[in-house]
Amino acid sequence: MVERKYPIGIQTFEKIRSGGYVYVDKTALVYRLTHGTSIYHFLSRPRRFGKSLLISTLEAYFEGRRELFEGLAIEKLEKEWKRYPVLHLDLTGVNYHVPDDLSKTLNLSLCRWEAVYGADSREETLGDRFMGVIRRASEKMGVPTVLLVDEYEKPILDTLDDEALQEKHRQTLNGFYGGIKKSDRYLKFVLLTGVTKIGKLSVFSALNNITDISLMREYADLCGITEAEIENVFHEDIQVMADFQQKSYEEMHALLKREYNGYHFCKDMTESVYNPYSLLNALYQKEIHHYWYETGTPTFLVKLLQKYRPNIDKLEGATIDRDSLSMITSFTSNPLPIIYQSGYLTISGYDEEFSEFTLGYPNLEVKAGLLKGLVALVVGEDRTSEFEVSHFVRAVRRGDTDDFFERIRALLANVPYEIKLNHEVHFQNFLYLLFTMMGFYTHVEYHTAKGRVDLVLKTDKYIYIMEFKRDDKAENALQQIKDKGDDAPFRKDGREIILIGANFASDMSDVDVVMG
Repeated sequence: MVERKYPIGIQTFEKIRSGGYVYVDKTALVYRLTHGTSIYHFLSRPRRFGKSLLISTLEAYFEGRRELFEGLAIEKLEKEWKRYPVLHLDLTGVNYHVPDDLSKTLNLSLCRWEAVYGADSREETLGDRFMGVIRRASEKMGVPTVLLVDEYEKPILDTLDDEALQEKHRQTLNGFYGGIKKSDRYLKFVLLTGVTKIGKLSVFSALNNITDISLMREYADLCGITEAEIENVFHEDIQVMADFQQKSYEEMHALLKREYNGYHFCKDMTESVYNPYSLLNALYQKEIHHYWYETGTPTFLVKLLQKYRPNIDKLEGATIDRDSLSMITSFTSNPLPIIYQSGYLTISGYDEEFSEFTLGYPNLEVKAGLLKGLVALVVGEDRTSEFEVSHFVRAVRRGDTDDFFERIRALLANVPYEIKLNHEVHFQNFLYLLFTMMGFYTHVEYHTAKGRVDLVLKTDKYIYIMEFKRDDKAENALQQIKDKGDDAPFRKDGREIILIGANFASDMSDVDVVMG
């Protein structure tokens, strides 16, 4: 097999097609999207899911660059290949913490367009200049204008911690985007992409006929890679990776699916998709790794989690109505919509009666990565995220409970005072994160035939049965295990059973432990 070129990080359709890179053909969906009844469209997808590549593909298509589409589905579908003026506004690549950066970015794009389509000195505001460019582009080429906006809301998300600057950006964008509706007669097609749909931006309040395709079944796989595409495009690549890893094709495919598949973008979940960034990296490096997560959790999401600190153990299985999932009217104490739209949760079920979605982690990469990151948020020290967990796991594996709980004490000592103030939520989050993280390396159970056990950890040599108390006595926790006979199901297992009772102080200042 000839070594394949994977378009990792490449977001330009022309570069992929002319450079001989692997391309998953989405052009049939592009044709459907561009020939529908709606002019105005919005698409929400997580970062690194191919939104920018989609914008670039549409740009090449509307510019009539037929040569780039040879051999693709759209070549047979499109008969005219007309050329339209395309205004591509890209708001990525800029950190909008400096007050004038948004105006400068918009002005730079306007200047470039005006150099091609002309300017009018009477147009003084950014919005007026934008409407002028749309009109003159259409008049100059004799056909309507196409408008493509990449990451339309990034200035808002970048300034979640600065309400005054965020409001300034909101007003600037409202004035700029507000001209789109007034330019309706000059527009052929409009697509805005982003992470989330913000209701207080004029682009949604003014364009009341905008079509949100984010949850539409027809476009569920517009971004991302399906199982059918895995077989059609990447079958040989998976076999090469399997040979390198000394596994069968079936084993390698199952590992890739467990790590990177599982995203659902419609209510009936008819199609699940792989994260393209992680999948391509894995095939290129021939190694399972958390590629997408390690590119960094979005700053805006970290800020929201730091501010509201939700019950982390309640994220998986959480429910939310369709309207709340689709649009954010304000960044309130409910971070579920933004966590979903950022790609850290996905749709796992839908209740038709109440129009209510159930959310869950899409795959192991996301769950493991997010929980590692949240350990640092809960404890307040970045160094505790992955490095310390490895020590916990090793201590458990060798049966060194003294070392294990001493490390827990060290973690508790590092919890900032302002976090300890919310005792209940922090206590739940701390234990959930700690033992869920361990569960990636050991087997975790929470139930026996006689009821619920706080924690059962299994290693090759040991079975730990743990009961936790708060503001009580560790001895009482241990006695509860014995009274209920929680160890009975494991007595014939052959591994050494260790019973542990632990009591945590409600201010998270210490933990007392007894074993029996």
